[in-house]
Amino acid sequence: MKKDVKIEKKHKYDKGQIFVKIMAGILALLMMVGTVASLVYALI
Repeated sequence: MKKDVKIEKKHKYDKGQIFVKIMAGILALLMMVGTVASLVYALI
């Protein structure tokens, strides 16, 4: 197996990557908040 692996480190950030990371963070936050809220609601 011979693979040509190219590792390129780019210091400039694409707007798409930043948008995806922000959306992923928001979705993760919403999932955590929803889980905690449902648990609290179930316990009450």
